[in-house]
Amino acid sequence: MSSPFKLLSLALAPLALIACESEPAQDAAPPPLYGSAVVGGFDLVGSNGEPVSDKDFAGRYQMVYFGYAYCPDVCPFDVQRMVQGYNQFAEANPQLADDVQPIFITVDPERDTPEVVGEFAANFSDNLIGLTGTPEQIEAAAANYFASYSKGTETSEGGYLMDHSRSGYLVDREGQPMALLPVEQSADAVAAELEKWVR
Repeated sequence: MSSPFKLLSLALAPLALIACESEPAQDAAPPPLYGSAVVGGFDLVGSNGEPVSDKDFAGRYQMVYFGYAYCPDVCPFDVQRMVQGYNQFAEANPQLADDVQPIFITVDPERDTPEVVGEFAANFSDNLIGLTGTPEQIEAAAANYFASYSKGTETSEGGYLMDHSRSGYLVDREGQPMALLPVEQSADAVAAELEKWVR
């Protein structure tokens, strides 16, 4: 390549990069959970004993986490990061804050009554909803999200621990799971994932 053309190509290279970066958003990769076996959906019970379905949140995004109120370590930290991530997103995007609903679903319905999940959720945020249900309802909800859980070892106090997966899920306005929320990482990571998808 002759020198003038070489200089011209070098000069145009940054413009080409800028053009690529400003491609329409629809050319971006689709949400990772679209088309997957993670279908979402639940029919459960709220903190007041009232039936609560995923359809109650139609038109809004949902942040869903499966855990249990008596969890001594993982769940409180994951839920805290989820709520803090939501708060960061809401502060930066107040016009979208009411369009996102954080939800905690227990995997321990034996102990997590409506009152217990309500108190657990209230410890983190007035915006967080705690849900429980019959063992069959919990099993169906977890299966829809491919969330796993089982009763674990007994504790010295006569209780027991629950083994469970710890993914958070972002569900779109139509009720379709769209992405995992990195609740095991940081509030910043959760907020960044919300920024990426919530519109």
